[in-house]
Amino acid sequence: MQWYEHVIVDSGRAAALWALLAFLVTFAGTRAVTRRIRAKKAAGPAAAGGGLADVHIAGVHVHHQVWGILLVLGAGLVEFRWDPGRPWTELLAVAFGAGAALALDEFALWFHLDDVYWGEEGRKSIDAVLLGGALGFFLLLQAAPVGPEAGTGSLGLWLYLLTVGLHLATATVCVAKGKLATGVIGVVVPVVATVGAVRLAKPGSAWARRRYGEHRLARSRRRFGERYRRRHDRIRDLIGGVPDAAPSGGAQAPGAGRKVG
Repeated sequence: MQWYEHVIVDSGRAAALWALLAFLVTFAGTRAVTRRIRAKKAAGPAAAGGGLADVHIAGVHVHHQVWGILLVLGAGLVEFRWDPGRPWTELLAVAFGAGAALALDEFALWFHLDDVYWGEEGRKSIDAVLLGGALGFFLLLQAAPVGPEAGTGSLGLWLYLLTVGLHLATATVCVAKGKLATGVIGVVVPVVATVGAVRLAKPGSAWARRRYGEHRLARSRRRFGERYRRRHDRIRDLIGGVPDAAPSGGAQAPGAGRKVG
């Protein structure tokens, strides 16, 4: 406990630690439940029962992002209004982290306004969860979101403003190059944004369309081609599960992708 008090509490990391742990545990548990329900559905009526099923209220399928949004809103409102201090701040951080995991696990449903949880588009949820986890980790390390603190005097202030400006500019370039995760993480870790800004843009990005000629665009397509996508998809499928195979013709089968609320 002395180590926890000295390293975590005294440094102001306690809330960030508990939020990150709740985020990771909730995401892992949610995916385990949804994959189990998916397997039961695939097995047919013989596998019915067992307590795990979609949540319906008044005949409406309630997705688990709803509970996540309510948890995030509730925890934030209580913290902002009452600032209860320890140990309540840590408990609110747990609620916030769990709610964020539930909400981001269905990020693809926000984006497409459709139940694509087990579709190809559902992989966007895994990207969102990985990004949220990475940001939580870097914030736990107490990385500053907008660069170092300002120095004393006018020279120190101008150097600070210049550093922050360059920092945000490189993060913006990353986003323009189609590297959203790199840009967002780069806001917290400047070196990530710098590397992402220097390297090649993705072929479908605004940067590539406006600034690349045929030769460089061809290089980008080779760099971010089929091999890159397969490698990326393997990582996402390992974490979240393999999407349902789309039927011939590209249309999703009726009821495909439905999962736990």
